[in-house]
Amino acid sequence: MHSNSHQTLARSIAALGVVYGDIGTSVLYAFKECLHHDAFHGCLDHGPHQAADIVGLLSLIIWSLFTLVSIKYLALIMRADNHGEGGILALLSLAFPDATKQNAARTVRMVALGIFGAALLYGDGVITPAMSVLSAVEGLSIRPASATPVLHSDPAAGSPSLSVLLLTVGIITALFSVQYKGTGALGGWFGRIMLGWFVLLAVLGLSHIADHPAVFHAFNPWHGLHFLFTHGWSGLKILGSVFLVVTGGEALYADMGHFGRKPIARAWVWIVFPSLILNYLGQGALTLAHPEFVKDPNFHPFFALAPAWGHYPLVAIATAAAIIASQALISGVFSLTMQGIQMGYIPRMEICHTSQDEHGQIYIPKVNILLAIGCLALVLTFKTSSNLAGAYGIAVTLTMLATTALFFFASQRLWKWSATRALIVCAVFECIELTFFSSNTFKISSGGWFPLVLGLAIFTLMTTWKTGRALLQKQMAPPMPLDDFIASIAMAGTLDEHHKLHRSPGTAVFLAGNPAGTPNALIKNIKHNQLLHSRNVLLTIQTDQSRPYVPHPERVSVSDLTEDFHRVVAQFGFMEQPRIHEVLRASSEAGLCIDPDRATFFVGKERIIPTAKKRGMALWREHVFVFLSKHAENAADFFQLPPERVYEVSQVVEI
Repeated sequence: MHSNSHQTLARSIAALGVVYGDIGTSVLYAFKECLHHDAFHGCLDHGPHQAADIVGLLSLIIWSLFTLVSIKYLALIMRADNHGEGGILALLSLAFPDATKQNAARTVRMVALGIFGAALLYGDGVITPAMSVLSAVEGLSIRPASATPVLHSDPAAGSPSLSVLLLTVGIITALFSVQYKGTGALGGWFGRIMLGWFVLLAVLGLSHIADHPAVFHAFNPWHGLHFLFTHGWSGLKILGSVFLVVTGGEALYADMGHFGRKPIARAWVWIVFPSLILNYLGQGALTLAHPEFVKDPNFHPFFALAPAWGHYPLVAIATAAAIIASQALISGVFSLTMQGIQMGYIPRMEICHTSQDEHGQIYIPKVNILLAIGCLALVLTFKTSSNLAGAYGIAVTLTMLATTALFFFASQRLWKWSATRALIVCAVFECIELTFFSSNTFKISSGGWFPLVLGLAIFTLMTTWKTGRALLQKQMAPPMPLDDFIASIAMAGTLDEHHKLHRSPGTAVFLAGNPAGTPNALIKNIKHNQLLHSRNVLLTIQTDQSRPYVPHPERVSVSDLTEDFHRVVAQFGFMEQPRIHEVLRASSEAGLCIDPDRATFFVGKERIIPTAKKRGMALWREHVFVFLSKHAENAADFFQLPPERVYEVSQVVEI
């Protein structure tokens, strides 16, 4: 029991560095953006009315964290785990486990919604590093602590100092440059650093709550509702900035597989939630104690919590926390990409495992480069965290809405909830999230368009790849069933020596997409070379989209066919990367021994030609699919076949 408790505590601390980095650094900019919001200035009064507005703002922050994070994700959504894994794609497979086999209109729409929600997470992965690091580094230019004139900027004018921009660019560049090393070396420190960060947030907040204890009234939700009801459209616009406090909420569910529900929940209840609340209350109390600062564009309520001597150390610690928060999102995007590849929505890419012990520690070079370019472009385009705040939030609200919609179906399937019960629960969260979405739509023109355009572009690429692969498989339907082919081989064995097929010594492994059909590479090998190997293995590697991991005993099934043919079907979960050495090891345990250094691997390669003659996708999407196919990693490299033992057989296919 003691050992289990110690392990849970260790995992809870580790979760601080991966799961709560994003939401933990929101204190750097969320309350500041609310105060500096034009709508807030427009509805702000002085005296007791100003105090009521600040308390109302704090109430909205507290209850947003409680309802969306504590109730929705921790108490409900995270109970829907797919063999321990979470995330919107895992939830999609729970809600519709046979989605690939169903063509019902509702199923197709919900699957599309889930994929669109996953695509939007890429926008979050691009914005979070830029927003977090820029917000932290901007602390150097905050008055009155700043004593370096070259670092000073005028946020009101939207003109940041060149030094702040260069430092931010340097940090982000360095962050992406070391991704290939993996998080194993630094991962152990992430949790400890973030534990110190959350303790510091609580201490800073507590040190100023006494300045204006009336902030405790914010725990009464009526103050938040009163703020919204009395300020109308202005209050709704401010909600777009309030939503910044929960932008990291989706990470709780996405990273559940790394730590488990209990450690994540305990870290939230005992460390993260109290620290965030105390810090926001401290920022509010400081603001009420100095109401003249509210309209000062240089006033930063978070950095103002620290004494003058602690300003630069606080900036350094905040920058470290921002880097850790960025790392968590980058790792999350890598994991999401691997899921997408395995589920057939993303082309094959090189996936590097950076740890021999932790399966989830991966590095995807192409994604890393694209993320780095996107983050740097955002920093250089928007220049300040206030400008970038306009692009932050709307993608997350749409992802949350998609998660809630999928949870409606998953809860009925997993726990046998009635449709009425599921509808009531989900309707509550949908109403809250739709309100936040409405408030974020005001930011579309000031930057909110970016994650929407990026999400739509990625959604188009994902659906184009999925549809294109389905059309390709349809066009490449095997010319004859495997049983008929083997029967023809047996008949050929009765012919005279002049017409018999020659048998080459050794083992040939043919990668087959359809286990019941004859691979095109096998037919072409016979047609052009007039020979068969002494032993022929038809290998089909499949992804079980309903499970993240497949137990080792279920890895392969081996069937002995006639005429020295063997069929091997290997199963992998959507969180696993198929590797040939693992397949061969499992096959050996099942009685079929294959030496990879002596076998020949035959791999089919398609040369795709888009055409308007066949009824498939729009012609422009077919060209996109061809482009993606040309840049996808070939099967030999993806499955890590021995390169000197691979023989590629090309085929022209029209779609």
